[in-house]
This record gives sequence, structure tokens and C-alpha cells, in this order.
Amino acid sequence: MDFSYNENQQLITDMIKEFAAREIIPYQREWDEAQEFPVPLFKKLGELGLMGVLVPQQYHGSGFGYMEYVTAISEIAKYDGAIGLSVAAHNSLCTGHILQFGNDEQKQKWLPKLATAEFIGAWGLTEPNTGSDAANMKTTAVREGDHWLINGAKNFITHGKYGDIAVVIARTGETGDSHGMTAFVVERGTEGFTGGRKEDKLGMRASETSEMIFDNCRIPDENRLGEIGEGFIQSLKVLDGGRISIAALSLGIARASLEASIQYSRERHQFNQPISSFQGISFKLAQMATELEAASLLTFRAADLKNKNQKVSKESAMAKYYASEIAVRLATEAVQIFGGYGYTKDYPVERYYRDAKLCTIGEGTSEIQKIVIARDILN
Repeated sequence: MDFSYNENQQLITDMIKEFAAREIIPYQREWDEAQEFPVPLFKKLGELGLMGVLVPQQYHGSGFGYMEYVTAISEIAKYDGAIGLSVAAHNSLCTGHILQFGNDEQKQKWLPKLATAEFIGAWGLTEPNTGSDAANMKTTAVREGDHWLINGAKNFITHGKYGDIAVVIARTGETGDSHGMTAFVVERGTEGFTGGRKEDKLGMRASETSEMIFDNCRIPDENRLGEIGEGFIQSLKVLDGGRISIAALSLGIARASLEASIQYSRERHQFNQPISSFQGISFKLAQMATELEAASLLTFRAADLKNKNQKVSKESAMAKYYASEIAVRLATEAVQIFGGYGYTKDYPVERYYRDAKLCTIGEGTSEIQKIVIARDILN
């Protein structure tokens, strides 16, 4: 398979490089230390079409496929993992769910606002006591005529506080029943819908993560996505694409780690020679480059299958699992190559080190990915 960049991917790469130099790099440390979610930045990303990469042009999106999408996320993440995470969550989860399962009226109503970043999107599945065990969620939606009353809480939600619109999965049937959950769209400002505590995180600090709280939140049935009881099944399909997003995010952080390590190893001299000339360092770089290439191939293979509307659960899980673990490994090696300086905030590798770890946890831990892969190959 040939996964070399097409013209659109190259244009995306060049556009993001120019944009990042002007709008991201000068503010990275400030956002990270203040844990600031830079909403105005995402409005600008919306103007570039990067908040609706997969959305058809009829809904004001860019109308690209998953090859371009992976390129966009990985390139943004190379400059700032937290910004890449927020762009990925907005595109693949909230927007992606409505794109896949919304009816024509719902798409017309919400997709143009999401694709242009007039609305920032959130997606609510995880709860305090039901991370990987989503089927046992406690948030409920009870039907009252033509409306639904939602009660409960979600946590670890990207944009849970600042998001303008959220796709929320709530229990409408029996606890533990995979067909007992339904997806709804809830707009900010709806009575009974509030943002809760914001998490103080190790990394990805410029991407806001917080609770969403529902206290007798009343929404019309027209905000229901798909049929009653399909919410969890829909979520699994959304997560197939979401895992490709996290794989792409991992690629960006891993590539940044490698590129920084190569540059530093050439500039840093010990014993009257660049440290890149030492076998201990050059072999690290060789292994890092090889692992990054393997992760990239897995990710673009999954993207290619997704583009073709083929079954991708195993492949997306493999890409997410391997790429996220590689991101952690390459970031760790980058800190080691930088030595004492790698442990300071004077260089970016300490941030790569902190940011990378989330990739092995978010949208299904590495252990969950292994379960998905094992079930597929043993079936």
C-alpha cells in the first residue's frame, strides 16, 4: 500500500505549519502552565476548516476523508498535543456522532455550527464509576411525552465545561443492557445542564477536561440521535473512528519527540563530538524512527479501511494501542537523550512526556484495546 501524502495532505501540512508558528508555538507554555483552554484559537482553526475535516461541504465542512484527517490531527499534535486532542475530540466524537447517526434535520441544524467552530463540541460517555464499564452507567433519561428528563453526571469529558453542544449517552433501559442506552444532543444553556469540576491534569493541560452535570435536564425528543436503545452500539462505532484519532494524536507527539531528539543530538557536544556520534544515542534514534514508521503505517492502514467503509474495529484498536505506547516510549527516550535539560521546562520534551501518557488511556486504555484485538483474532 502507498500511504505517501497526496496533494491535499501536503497542503494541510503546510497550512498547519504556518498557522502553528504564528498562533500556537508562542503561547504553548503559557497555556500549559495556566491550564488555559484557548477558545479563540479554535475559532481560527474553524476558519481553516480543521474543525470539520470529515464533514461534507454541504454542511460547511472540508469534505475530506480519514487520510487527510489523520494528517491534520498528527500535524497539529506535533506542535501541541493538547490542541490536537481538542481538535480530535471535537471532530471524531461529537461531530462524528451526529454525522454518522443524525437525521437530515439534525445534521442541518448542528453540523454547520460545529464544522465552523461556532460551536465547540463535547461527547459524554464516561462516568465516575463506569470508565471502561460503560454499560453500567448511572445517568438516566426518562421519557415524558415528547421530552426526555436527563439526570446524572459524566466526567473526564473534553470540553465538558466550555463546549457549546454535547452528545450524551444516557441509560433508557436496564442497567448492563447494551441495548438500554440512547444518545441525545444537549445544547449549552439548556436548563439543568451545567459544567462541573475541571480536572487538574498531568498533561494535555490546554485541552479542557471536566464534568458534565444533568439535574432534571429537559430536552425534546427531536434531540434524540437514532433509535431508542442504540446509544451504546452507536458509541462503539464512533469509538472506531475515535481510536484512529488518538493514534494520529500519538503520531504527532511521537514525531515531535523524534525530531527534537535528532536536532538536540546534533547540537549537544560531549567529549568534543556531537552526542549523535555515540552508538548509544544513534541506536536510540534508529529504534525511535523505526517504531514511529510502524505506528504510522498501522494508523494510515486503519484510516484507509475507514475511508472504504470496511470493518475497522481490530485495525483501529491496533493502531491506537501501538501508536499510543510508542508515543510514550519516544517521549521517554527524548527526555533521556536531553539528559538533565530534558527534565526542565526550557525544552519541550518534558511536555511531550506528560502529554503522551493520556494517549494510552483516553478512548479506551491499552488494556481495552488488547481485549478488542484478542476478541477479533480469536473469533
